[in-house]
Amino acid sequence: MTTERLSPPLRAGERETLRSYLDFHRATLAMKTEGLSDEDLRRQSSPPSTLSLLGLVRHMAEVERAWFRRVINGEDIPLVWSAEGDFQVAYDARTASGAEAFDAWQTEVEHARRIEREVASLDVTAYSPRWGEDVSLRVVMLHLIHEYARHNGHADLLREAIDGTVGA
Repeated sequence: MTTERLSPPLRAGERETLRSYLDFHRATLAMKTEGLSDEDLRRQSSPPSTLSLLGLVRHMAEVERAWFRRVINGEDIPLVWSAEGDFQVAYDARTASGAEAFDAWQTEVEHARRIEREVASLDVTAYSPRWGEDVSLRVVMLHLIHEYARHNGHADLLREAIDGTVGA
C-alpha cells in the first residue's frame, strides 16, 4: 500500500492549515515505514539507543492519545503501552509487532481527527498535567506538528540506514 501525502495549502484558514500540516507529517511517518518487515522496523539506530522506526510509530500513537484523548477530550484512559504513564515504554519495540503498532497508531490518529473536528474552536482549552496549566487546541496541534517533524527527521536517518531510501 502506498501512502498518499497531500501538500498543505499555501492559502487557507488557520485551522485548515494546522490540520493539513499535521496530516502531512502523519503521512510522512507512514511513508518512511512503507514496505519494511517487522525486523527492519525494529532495527535500532545505534547502541545504546533503542530508537527504531517501530518505536517511533508506537511513540506517536502515545502522543496522539495523550494530547487529543486525554488532554483535549478529558478521557481518563491509560497510555497504550504503559498503564503507569511512562512514555519511554513505547520506544522499546524489540518484541513489538508492526501490525499492532500501526493499528494502535491509526486508531489514535482517527480519534484525534474526530476530536479536533468536534472541538468548536482552536481557542478551546483543557488542562495539561505535563505542563501544569491549560493549553489550547491550537497549541496541541502545533505541538504535534513539532513532534512529528522532529521524529520524521529521525525516521529519515533510520530508513536510510535500513535500505538506503532517502527523501520523502
